[in-house]
Amino acid sequence: MKESSSVHHLLFTLFILPLLFILFNFTKPVISSTPWPHHVKQISGNGKDLEFGSSKKYEGSSEFVHLKYHMGPVLTSTITVHPIWYGTWKNSQKKIIREFINSISSDDSKHPSVSGWWKTVQLYTDQTGANISRAVHLGEEKSDRFYSHGRSLTRLSIQSVIKSAVSVRTKPLPINPKSGLYLLLTADDVHVEDFCGQVCGFHYFTFPSIVGYTLPYAWVGNSEQLCAGTCAYPFAVPDYIPNLKPLKSPNGDTGIDGMISVIAHEIAELATNPLVNAWYAGPDPSFPTEIADLCEGIYGTGGGGSYTGQMMKGHDGATFNMNGIRRRFLVQWVWNPFLKYCSGPNALDQ
Repeated sequence: MKESSSVHHLLFTLFILPLLFILFNFTKPVISSTPWPHHVKQISGNGKDLEFGSSKKYEGSSEFVHLKYHMGPVLTSTITVHPIWYGTWKNSQKKIIREFINSISSDDSKHPSVSGWWKTVQLYTDQTGANISRAVHLGEEKSDRFYSHGRSLTRLSIQSVIKSAVSVRTKPLPINPKSGLYLLLTADDVHVEDFCGQVCGFHYFTFPSIVGYTLPYAWVGNSEQLCAGTCAYPFAVPDYIPNLKPLKSPNGDTGIDGMISVIAHEIAELATNPLVNAWYAGPDPSFPTEIADLCEGIYGTGGGGSYTGQMMKGHDGATFNMNGIRRRFLVQWVWNPFLKYCSGPNALDQ
């Protein structure tokens, strides 16, 4: 009995404990784009002096940020984004998102431009000194309008949706582990684990045990029906903040215009940290602080804490901070590794 017990103990130590470690530490994807604004701390009597949270990510502050390169791969080859449309989508909604992706490496946009925003992402390099790719292309797409995995998805079932997209018999998405990004977009009637309460989007990589390949992917949800006040802010505002009016969205769709900044957030972090072992701050790779996390809620000069920064307003009253090929967008800034603070193409002081 003692010998059998020792063998069981050895097997438990060598095999079961490592498996449990992986299960508890790596099954939850990177929490990237969190709801904004955060909880309210103070509201003045007139309702104008609002402090949404205790964020210290001020645009010009860098003393506490220690972003490091951890020697993992980054995306230096032409990046191809493969959208997976899960649920019911209008063609008009798809067009807005497609144009944003196509605008990332376009030379045909007015200043300040989406491609100008991407230039900050391009500053990041791998261990050979190669920069993030300038070229970001819209690749083949897949639609699942029948909600084949249900209307409520977990973090792991999201990977099953991706598996279906790359393994379906009819026109599967191409397998591209080195420079393909798989962007799962869920419609406004799809519930996703931790959506609204903790995240508006996240990225990670697929498990070979589920998908068959290690593929960088991101999920972003349309929050219009579920939590527009948090995930589509400032085009919608939370009910718990009185006397604060939402801003007019640049493309006339609150949910989609809110998604654009989250999509940008995730693509930037996938390019610089696709396997969660490249560019991030903090000691724990399971919960890293990445280049877009550092600038969450900052859209212009002076942004940080409770203030979004200086943005632009069009003749139609819509708020935006950068131009695409034919449309305008509101996109959060990202961390500049040389300036060591948040940076964007609409900056007034850079």
